[in-house]
Amino acid sequence: QVQLVESGGGLVQPGGSLRLSCAASGIRLSTYITDWYRQAPGKQRELVARISTGGNTNYADSVKDRFTISRDNAKNTVDLQMGSLKPEDTAVYYCRTWGVGRNYWGQGTQVTVSS
Repeated sequence: QVQLVESGGGLVQPGGSLRLSCAASGIRLSTYITDWYRQAPGKQRELVARISTGGNTNYADSVKDRFTISRDNAKNTVDLQMGSLKPEDTAVYYCRTWGVGRNYWGQGTQVTVSS
């Protein structure tokens, strides 16, 4: 059974940092593309960052130069380091891993940026 579990969310002040982690079981993240998405209240879910099987990364323009996605193959995790956080980064953050015929989501973790 494949399971993705996000952790690391919480309340942080504007300008602060958080590190989210997506831990997988039943699947090797290194063999699939893994994304971080987010969904703010009343808005559509949006792609924030992506890491390919080869380690190439892509970011939404809104988070470029502030967020970094990385993968630890030994731990079977994909992390999202978030810096210079803004109130508009407030959302539920989801991990997704996918490939041909496979598509898995985590349950999400809340990130709130507020003073």
